[in-house]
Amino acid sequence: MIYTILPTILFVLASLAPSTTISPEPKIVATTAYAETLEPTVDAKIEMAYHNLHSAKFALPKLESFAEALKGYYSLKQKGLVKKEILTLIDFSLSANTKRLWVIDLTTGDILFHSLVAHGRNTGEEFASNFSNASESFKSSLGFYSTGEIYSGKHGMSLRLDGLEKGVNDNARARGVVMHAADYVSNSFIKNNHRLGRSQGCPAVPAELSKEIISTIKDKSCFFIYHPSRVSKFGTKSIS
Repeated sequence: MIYTILPTILFVLASLAPSTTISPEPKIVATTAYAETLEPTVDAKIEMAYHNLHSAKFALPKLESFAEALKGYYSLKQKGLVKKEILTLIDFSLSANTKRLWVIDLTTGDILFHSLVAHGRNTGEEFASNFSNASESFKSSLGFYSTGEIYSGKHGMSLRLDGLEKGVNDNARARGVVMHAADYVSNSFIKNNHRLGRSQGCPAVPAELSKEIISTIKDKSCFFIYHPSRVSKFGTKSIS
């Protein structure tokens, strides 16, 4: 009888003893950094800004020129070389007989002005193709500028420009490259001469718009003259 009861007792005692089985460590699952994966790229930010431009009244600039202008603007703003949230973009890849100057409020996305603008007489006929930083070249200079102060000159109210790219446009102030009004920048001149008039290198604008444009962009706003023949050193910077 004892031999039949003993195995049962041993089984009960064994079941009551603490288990020595080692449980596996809980598996740690790495969380996905969704904030990082969803962070817009530079190109995505540019496209978002581009599509947010208010274009009901005016045509939009080309995305290519706007993208380079916006990259450069943010780089210059970070360096403190421009102060205002205003961008002036001139696209010299376009015909002089079309409106190729835009003034954009980057805070609101509003296109404030869309205008004809002249290039230098030695830069080309209808299309701009030759550029220079040299005095007496009568050519336009590409790249980024910071707008300066207003003064009264032979063309009336004018705006000084400071070139920010060494060897490309940094002689602008010494050369007297400024924004000013010109009678030869008009639809009537195009009609009579089959092309827009040309300057001595200045980005001249229509007389009826000059004062408004100059007053809006003066005092350290970003001013950019684009042409696909070169990429600005400022255009390679990322948007922060």
